[in-house]
Amino acid sequence: MLRELLNLFIIFFKIGLFSIGGGYVMLPMLRREMVEDRDWLSDAELIDYYAIAQATPGIIAINTATFVGYKRRGVWGALASTAGMVGPSLIIITIIAIFFARFQDEVVVQKALRGIRVAVAVLLSFTVASLIKKAVHGLQGVVLFIGAFIGVALLRLSPIPVLLTGAFIGLAAGALARRKHVDPENNGRGDQK
Repeated sequence: MLRELLNLFIIFFKIGLFSIGGGYVMLPMLRREMVEDRDWLSDAELIDYYAIAQATPGIIAINTATFVGYKRRGVWGALASTAGMVGPSLIIITIIAIFFARFQDEVVVQKALRGIRVAVAVLLSFTVASLIKKAVHGLQGVVLFIGAFIGVALLRLSPIPVLLTGAFIGLAAGALARRKHVDPENNGRGDQK
């Protein structure tokens, strides 16, 4: 158990170290580590954890790390993952606070930050395209995707009402689907074919 806790800490420390730009940037790294390399999560679970992390108070990256750690090893896993995710930020912010005021106007520093922003945009685009392919299914999925995109990207709505609306529509669709499959002659036991 101690070995897996240390492994969680190291993985999230590495993700936290290279998540320049916030929680959205960690998604490609998290997917590679958790879904592709270790098979600890499915794409659907990753999307679910990420959506819940975005809807709950706090920082998306830390919330996601906490959820993943909890799934792997309970409370101790949540603590190890969260500590790993927070560790690099704490170290880097302390160093930046000490030195950044002296170097923020340097042309080299400004160009490096611009380059990092472009790389982050590319990483996000690739990950979003990959997740859309796996998350959007059927007419309901396409309609929800378009509605959420319009709400967040064009109307600048907060993600919380968009997520809650999507959850409500999903629950309603699930209830309707269950109702369709219930046969009243079998006293609500479903199709017996």
